[in-house]
Amino acid sequence: MKFHHIGIATKDIESLIKKLTKQLDIKKVSEIIYDSNQEANLCMLTTGDDLKIELISGKVVQNLVKKRQFLYHTCYLVKNIEQKIEELVSEGALLVREPREAVLFNNRKVAFLMWDLGLIEILETGEVYRP
Repeated sequence: MKFHHIGIATKDIESLIKKLTKQLDIKKVSEIIYDSNQEANLCMLTTGDDLKIELISGKVVQNLVKKRQFLYHTCYLVKNIEQKIEELVSEGALLVREPREAVLFNNRKVAFLMWDLGLIEILETGEVYRP
């Protein structure tokens, strides 16, 4: 697995973009989209040193935001999502959300698992994301 991005829960994506742009070396900001498969509004930021930060708002993260728990997940690229899920589950991970297409990533499949690193998203490789 190769690290891809961190996911940050927020109540208001637009205001968080403004705050982060002031404090971090943000070079790219994608449009804010709604993904009905993920039940969330999403936006990807990329820093000058190529760190990707996904901002997530909506029902899927509202309880985390209420608790002020903003680090939502870390995401890793995998070649075969089904095979990686089997491998991680056999090592004790818990599948939280079955694979489904993600609009932000050109409809590549993502899945969420609770693992030793907390909640992780695995993203099936394909075309590299470019905001």
